[in-house]
Amino acid sequence: MRSCLVTEAQTLLGLSGVRRVDSVFFGGGTPSLASPNTVAAVLEAVDRAAHLPADSEVTLEANPASAPGSRLAAFGAAGINRLSIGLQSLDDKELQMLGRTHTASDALQTLAEARRLFPGRVSVDLMLGLPAQKSGPWLRQLQELLGYCDDHISLYQLTLERGTALFTQVQRGTLPAPDPEVAAEMYQEGRTVLREAGFRQYEVSNFARNGALSTHNWTYWQCGQYLGVGPGAHGRFVPQGAGGHTREARIQTLEPDNWMKEVTLFGHGTRKRVPLGELEL
Repeated sequence: MRSCLVTEAQTLLGLSGVRRVDSVFFGGGTPSLASPNTVAAVLEAVDRAAHLPADSEVTLEANPASAPGSRLAAFGAAGINRLSIGLQSLDDKELQMLGRTHTASDALQTLAEARRLFPGRVSVDLMLGLPAQKSGPWLRQLQELLGYCDDHISLYQLTLERGTALFTQVQRGTLPAPDPEVAAEMYQEGRTVLREAGFRQYEVSNFARNGALSTHNWTYWQCGQYLGVGPGAHGRFVPQGAGGHTREARIQTLEPDNWMKEVTLFGHGTRKRVPLGELEL
């Protein structure tokens, strides 16, 4: 897997003609389960294929269940300089419903360790719109989180994905379907709470204060180029030899074994390429 990640990163950087990389984001799945050596190898490959300045934003998504302090420190030594903690909820019953193996206490402990190791460079996620979730208790979670968090918070509304246990439970009636009206109320009230706490909303789900905007998130919203590396990743960039103006959406093969075979054969595992029009993100 490590060698394929390195190969695909180098291949796609070559295809894109990118000569400077200002942000790298290790996300999707649970990248905190990866070896710090794998992270270091990918970053070294990026720096060889294109310039990765010392002040580039390099973020790792971390699950509290797989990110003790010693492991976070190892990721820091590998080149990570920003963390995104998948806290999700401060209610243990909600965490169980989401299939998380950590508790609210675990999440807050991980958050404290992350802030100690990466001061001013830690983001945290909070979910809204869960089945049976009410606005009042959720807002109390958000208020509590403000006492522990750093300068970046993401509020994500639950999306029921077909094939997941949660989707099946809602389909069978074991859990009530999320109420979109309640979710909308939570989102608007959450925005107000964060604004009063000094956070600025800089895109739909992300809020920052003290200038802690995510370079990577902002690049998406500015229609910047980005490369997707790894199984199921997606990217948007102008490949060399396309006339210099035709931007493509690229989706990498989802199944890890098939993706690795394709990378071994072709240098990358792109499953689908879609030319984008001028008004398409």
